[in-house]
Amino acid sequence: MPLTPNILKSISSLVEGEKNLVANLANISSLLFSEGAWHWVGFYVHDEPVDELVLGPFQGPVACTRLRRGKGVCAEAWEKGKTVLVKDVHSFEGHIACSSATNSEVVVPIQVNGSVVGVLDIDSLDFDGFTSSEIDLLEAVVKIIEDIWER
Repeated sequence: MPLTPNILKSISSLVEGEKNLVANLANISSLLFSEGAWHWVGFYVHDEPVDELVLGPFQGPVACTRLRRGKGVCAEAWEKGKTVLVKDVHSFEGHIACSSATNSEVVVPIQVNGSVVGVLDIDSLDFDGFTSSEIDLLEAVVKIIEDIWER
């Protein structure tokens, strides 16, 4: 089922008053997973000492623990600081297949003070599994996350 704008109100309510980032990301990934009916929803967070993305809170099957620069959809969003939509991951050069069941993916970078601090990563079993309105909503979700990142 596609996301509706009500998801933004739900997420705002979930994070209101909570200062713990891990708790907030865990609840957001759970809500997006249940509302969006996707295969995998989660976060990767920049691990500065080693300059990699490390797995954060997520919902779905087991995932890759660390992602390096230069390879994969998450790395592209991280490096470019822009949302990356891949309608068919099998045609994306350098795709990292944490799950062979994934057919499409969207990654939205989380930016704080001009730096990408993490990404929201969502995988779909469907080819072309994301509508433009869902991507707009996911980018709005990330704006909420950016606002609470350093609370």
